[in-house]
Amino acid sequence: MPDLPLTDRIALVTGASRGIGRAAALALAKAGAHVVAVARTQGGLEELDDEIRAATGKSATLVPMDIAEEGALDQLGLAVHQRFGRLDILVHAAAILGPITPVSHIEPKHWARVMDVNLTASYRLIRSAEPLLRASERPRAIFLTTSRAHNPKAFWGPYGASKAALENLVRTWADELEQTKIRAVLLEPGAMRTKMRAEAMPGEDPMSLPDPSEIGPLVVELAQADLGLPTSNVVFADWKRAGKLASA
Repeated sequence: MPDLPLTDRIALVTGASRGIGRAAALALAKAGAHVVAVARTQGGLEELDDEIRAATGKSATLVPMDIAEEGALDQLGLAVHQRFGRLDILVHAAAILGPITPVSHIEPKHWARVMDVNLTASYRLIRSAEPLLRASERPRAIFLTTSRAHNPKAFWGPYGASKAALENLVRTWADELEQTKIRAVLLEPGAMRTKMRAEAMPGEDPMSLPDPSEIGPLVVELAQADLGLPTSNVVFADWKRAGKLASA
């Protein structure tokens, strides 16, 4: 029986307990990777592990944690190093929406929380993961973003600003590592049937949106792709229409 495409690869997925992060974790596991699943919700992680076991016969490594907690990602990097010695695939899907409100009405504590989760934790994750990715033969890092990063809309200020900064951060990091084996990509899933989308658009029919499971094959493809610098985003809708990577 031939190996699966990601056999023996170590994949760390944040936001893995639900939505796109969960779909990515399950798809990577089905493709042969050992998944290190990170999320705040222990119960959600355990449900993911049950699903991975049912599909593959193997378990995931579960890490219940708040990625914005001081020092948490440093400890995670150390734990991955001690157990695996490397990281082959990073999928950073964890994010929060924050308040949908005029910029002038945003409370400082809400602004700080969005930036802590969506931006500062991303920097700390890059800082922690880079040495582990350097130890891989074919390291790939996939960061989830949004059209709001480059197409601002009223009331989406904290979320859009945090994702715009994330895109700048990832592109800067990728440029710094151009001469290494590490390749990064910004993945724009668009509107999907997730809890975050329901919070943002409560009157929308969720059945009119793609299920997060549909993006799993694209994540697996990106984990194997020969990527250039992330000068443009990989857009799920474009990939789905074309049946292949629309941008890399």
